[in-house]
Amino acid sequence: MRQAFAHEAVLVVEPDADIRAPGAAITVALCGHWDHHPPCPLAAHHTQTERVGDLVQLRTLFAAEPDAEGLVRQRINETLSGGELLGPDGTVTHWRLRFSGPSEVTAEEADHAERLTRT
Repeated sequence: MRQAFAHEAVLVVEPDADIRAPGAAITVALCGHWDHHPPCPLAAHHTQTERVGDLVQLRTLFAAEPDAEGLVRQRINETLSGGELLGPDGTVTHWRLRFSGPSEVTAEEADHAERLTRT
């Protein structure tokens, strides 16, 4: 049975860069491509990004089998460490990883996390 997990990261991203690119890179790492039909094969997920000055805070909720949690986090860390994504328009977005690690699912995220476990 899938369980909900959270992962957070802090990235340095150029001011004019598309801050959605790291989330798309996570989707590629977990699903093979950012444009795919549901369900997500390894872990249903949702990534939220917010720019705070020169930094981008990224938070990924995901639902996976407990024995796949480590693999999901490994793929997230590896793709964020890679620091770039080639977008559909040919633009390469670059970032630098400052921090990446596990987090707790918050009370505000509980309903969304529960929905992810059912997909």
